[in-house]
Amino acid sequence: MKLRVAILGGGSWGTTVACLASRNAPTVLWARRSDTVEEINRQHTNETYLPGFTLPKKLRATDSIEEAVRDADVVVVGVPSHGFRACCEQLAEHIRPWVPVISLSKGLEQGTLKRMTEVIEETLPGRPNGVLTGPNLAKEIMNGFAAASVIGMSEASIAPALQKVFRSGSFRVYTNDDVIGCELGGALKNVIAIAAGMGAGMGVGQNTLAAVITRGLAELTRLGIAMGGRPETFAGLAGMGDLLATCTSPQSRNRHVGEELGKGRTIEEITAEMNEVAEGVKSSNSVMELAKRHNVDMPIAYEVYRVVHQGSRSLDAYRGLTRRRPGSEHEPG
Repeated sequence: MKLRVAILGGGSWGTTVACLASRNAPTVLWARRSDTVEEINRQHTNETYLPGFTLPKKLRATDSIEEAVRDADVVVVGVPSHGFRACCEQLAEHIRPWVPVISLSKGLEQGTLKRMTEVIEETLPGRPNGVLTGPNLAKEIMNGFAAASVIGMSEASIAPALQKVFRSGSFRVYTNDDVIGCELGGALKNVIAIAAGMGAGMGVGQNTLAAVITRGLAELTRLGIAMGGRPETFAGLAGMGDLLATCTSPQSRNRHVGEELGKGRTIEEITAEMNEVAEGVKSSNSVMELAKRHNVDMPIAYEVYRVVHQGSRSLDAYRGLTRRRPGSEHEPG
């Protein structure tokens, strides 16, 4: 019997994952806006978030969470981190016992600094949980380009079944039981992507960008290990892979934010015209709090924080990085 899947979140990535799942299992997509739901059901498009793409005709949408999840065997939560807890709390009223809950969000909860699976554990106790993450740009996957992802899940018996739900000919899905590392790689790389975007917006060279990305990987790895992740996870799809895609692609929302900052625009101007969330904007504050808590030096993340939250200029951020005295490559700095 095929698993029945519910995807919560009608943005670009939630819709893309729903399309992938619908190839292998009966899938219902929950979206908050009734006009989006009607468009998906009648026209098989989501022009707001995936303009120009045709969605599978068998994918069904609803604006009722109860309708989406009441018969689901797997629930996937694809809402941004700032709305994640509220969505799970609403979900708790309708989800059946023992149904796995998978996060798509690459962010940290403001205030608590919790990962999304920790939020799931608090709001939906007793259910298996995990994360689907990796270098996954929605529009490329919708175009059929090959991609790979990771299901981070500690329950070894459940992860292989979920692989079958999401994988397709061009979309490979691996498993990893390092849930902490998988989640942190996805959240922390967004901050480094803003730094890379700032450099691109200022017109720095490829050597500079390569150095920022590489040293950024070292930063997120240090913090990730300090928080319980495994080193090899940060060298894999959830770490280095996701970092490379997010730092280099024009489709990356976080890189876009950084690029516009590098051109001299304010964070308020940039975010006001975006119809989806760039998680790195809020995460930059959380990352600095975590770095302080775990006594980890993160100079690139710190400069991003100063630009995003304290009004510093991108030019000053890059000057600040070059003023630091370099030591061993395997030491902070």
